[in-house]
Amino acid sequence: MMKLILTSTVDKLGIAGDVVEVRDGYGRNYLLPEGKAIRWTRGTEKQIEGIKRARDAREVRGVEHAQELREQLEGLTVSLPARASETGALFGSVTPSDLAQAIKKAGGPTVDKRSVSFTKPVKTVGAHTAAVKLHQAVTAHVPFEVVAQ
Repeated sequence: MMKLILTSTVDKLGIAGDVVEVRDGYGRNYLLPEGKAIRWTRGTEKQIEGIKRARDAREVRGVEHAQELREQLEGLTVSLPARASETGALFGSVTPSDLAQAIKKAGGPTVDKRSVSFTKPVKTVGAHTAAVKLHQAVTAHVPFEVVAQ
C-alpha cells in the first residue's frame, strides 16, 4: 500500500488535500503520472494546508450556496462563438474549458472546467445543454448556444 496526498479531486477516492492509502500500482501508474497526487512524507504535511486553503477558496460553500449558484447558472444566456462550416458543423468540438470561459464572460460565476460535462460531444451550431456539478447533491443544467464565428 502507498500513502499519497491528493492534489485534485478523484472520483470515488477523495478530494484535494486528502491523505489516502492506495495500492502501489494505482498510485504509481495513474495518480502520480497524471499529477492527481503527490507522495506523502512528513515534509509534505505542510503542503496539505496550502492545498486545502486553495480548495476552500474555489469550493462551493454548502448545499444552499450550490443551489444559489445553480439558479444563477440556469438563468444565464450563454453564447459560445466557434468556427463552423456553412452546414453548421464545427471544426473540432466545444470543450469544457471553452464553456467555463463563456459562462464567466456571460457574467456568471467562475466554474471549474473539471466540473463541466456534456451528455454527448458538442460538434454543431445551435442550442445545447451542459451539466455543471457544483456539489455532490447539486448539478446545474446550463443551456448554451453555439454560434458560428
